[in-house]
Amino acid sequence: MPRFMTVGYPLHHACRSNRLGNRAPLKGNLVSLSIEQDRWNDWAGTTEPNSFFNNVLDNFIQITNTPPFVRIGADSEDHTDFSYDVEYEEDIFPPSSTITPYPEATNITVGQGFYDIISHLPNGTEVHWGLNLREYNLTAAYLETVALMNAFSSPAVLEKHITLKFIEVGNEADLYYDNEGRNSSWNVQEYVSEWEEFAYNVSITANLSKLSCTKLIGAAFAGSSHNNLSGFSPQAIFNLGILESPAGQLIETISQHHYSGSFCTGSGAALQDLMTKDYIRGNLSAFIPDIEATLANGLKYILGETNSISCHGAPNVSNTAGAALWLLDYTLYATQVGISRIHFHEGIGYKYNLIQPLTLNYSILDGSPITPLAPHVQPAYYAAIIVAEAIASSGTTQAVEISIDEDNVSGYAFFEHGSLSKAVFINTVAYFSGAGARNSTHIDFSFAGLGYPPNNTSVKALKIGYASDTSNLTWGGQTYETSDGRVSGPLTVDVLPVSSGIDLQETEAILVTFS
Repeated sequence: MPRFMTVGYPLHHACRSNRLGNRAPLKGNLVSLSIEQDRWNDWAGTTEPNSFFNNVLDNFIQITNTPPFVRIGADSEDHTDFSYDVEYEEDIFPPSSTITPYPEATNITVGQGFYDIISHLPNGTEVHWGLNLREYNLTAAYLETVALMNAFSSPAVLEKHITLKFIEVGNEADLYYDNEGRNSSWNVQEYVSEWEEFAYNVSITANLSKLSCTKLIGAAFAGSSHNNLSGFSPQAIFNLGILESPAGQLIETISQHHYSGSFCTGSGAALQDLMTKDYIRGNLSAFIPDIEATLANGLKYILGETNSISCHGAPNVSNTAGAALWLLDYTLYATQVGISRIHFHEGIGYKYNLIQPLTLNYSILDGSPITPLAPHVQPAYYAAIIVAEAIASSGTTQAVEISIDEDNVSGYAFFEHGSLSKAVFINTVAYFSGAGARNSTHIDFSFAGLGYPPNNTSVKALKIGYASDTSNLTWGGQTYETSDGRVSGPLTVDVLPVSSGIDLQETEAILVTFS
């Protein structure tokens, strides 16, 4: 049986309250990417661009006029060294396992070509690049920085207006003791001292200044101050004076990393848990003290690496349609707590990917041999497209969470030029095969006091068979599951009078455009 609810408060009060006035407009690259550095050449392409990867990035440009921000780094940035004898890269990988069928390389040696292929990204792409701190080798950091700056000053990159916005010195230094990068004395004081030394040398080599386009990323820690028992947090490094150091004065943005669960031991993930509204809010709210401290220092705050479940995702959880609804709610709620950009982590064959950019010969679930699987998008990609369409290209879009007294329905209102334009609604009840009748929630709108209430709605739906589905989703009747990554099929949009309201099925998301 359908349930009925009335959505009213934000739709007719937000424009007249401080809920919009103090919110920065959302950028078209709110959903961005973090790419594991060890196989960067597979994403970008070597002798020619990876056309599939470029197509799926260009889909966002067609909607928002903005390419996704691309971070190249993560765990393997701290295992990367430079050699003039290597053209692109040479990697050493540990054995595959059923938990991590596509493991990160433990040793990466790269040459100038590894950096030059940044020119294969779409026009106007902004880049965030990670350098090796863990190995404590100033010469290696110098060589990497020189190669990086050579690439970004090349005609091929300059002609496409691809810019290096951030250099990140070290990935998740709060875990260096855990991953045997440092001894048991390692603490945040030692980190700040090392970071200031390395980052200063990097900034001199790269000729960075307060006036340069390129700035430094701060922190890049693995968790929030709420759960980081080692004492690493934005507040800790601020208190130790990092922002007053020569390199620290070049920090413009603080980055932290977050996963909503772990599959590192091969268990511990349930799809309905991941999707649950309270679970999503609880995960992100833990960062509020860190965000507030960052904003109080006049800096921006991003999740520079995040995704559903750590250790590359959980099988039949991270690669499913249910995870797409998680990503949608997670992203939009992040905007409500002051997070300005979210980089979803990607690696070749990772379960939680939005994009698989090349042919896979082994299962992402357990590493078993499979019939070669061509490049394709995974369900979470659809969520990123929905976010892009909600933001659109005006450059003025602001979002406010709609106050909905339902445990499993989330809603967000979008305003352009201060006027209500769209709303997104998400039903996070996981509907599975054999569950019986599929329930719906009916939503009625109230616009009392809005001034000029809309008359009609255009409703576009993300249609999903079951929460566990890994393919065959449609967005407005169309699919992105094509050989070239481009959208295909006739568009289906329902035009309804506002007075009729809308119905939202379990495991479904809709975008409502008001007119």
